[in-house]
Amino acid sequence: MMFAIKAEVSDPWAETFGFSAQKTMYGGKHIAKGDTIFVFASENQGGPGLIASGVVTSAKAIAKKRGIARQTARVS
Repeated sequence: MMFAIKAEVSDPWAETFGFSAQKTMYGGKHIAKGDTIFVFASENQGGPGLIASGVVTSAKAIAKKRGIARQTARVS
């Protein structure tokens, strides 16, 4: 499957990326090892938009916080 994440990226030219508790987009709570991922550096915060695509090497769902009705799924 294919997924997208929006992330704050300090070096968009890095060879590899690792993200902790990252917000996902478009059904991202189902991200798993082997999936294709597209990484967007937020245009709203001055980022260039799509900066990378690749293959997920590992993924772990992050538990939702109590008391918040709607939360975007997060993965590390």
